[in-house]
Amino acid sequence: MSLRFSLIAASAVLAFAATSAFASPQAASTTAAAPAKKELSSSQQHMSDCSKQAKGKKGDEFKSAVSACMKGEPAAAPTAKQTQQEKMKSCNVDAKAKALKGDARKSFMKDCLSNHP
Repeated sequence: MSLRFSLIAASAVLAFAATSAFASPQAASTTAAAPAKKELSSSQQHMSDCSKQAKGKKGDEFKSAVSACMKGEPAAAPTAKQTQQEKMKSCNVDAKAKALKGDARKSFMKDCLSNHP
């Protein structure tokens, strides 16, 4: 019976020693200075930079901008797409300057609105 008690006591001491030995480096690091921020790999940093450049874009536009940046392609110049109202104003000014009337004006406006950027 004393041998069994000795084995149990020895096991308890070893278990306590093992947990305190493995726990002390963690405890020391958490009580020391705050852990340093993990450094990003070069590809992670590049992805982060591309995401910052594409800020404000959403959905497919964001994905394509980040993809182009990651491939090293130059950033696409923002296309100033005119609204339908702006197209109408521009084409009306052109038609008025040419003094078009009737079918000629109608034909000109159709071509102008379909070909206008």
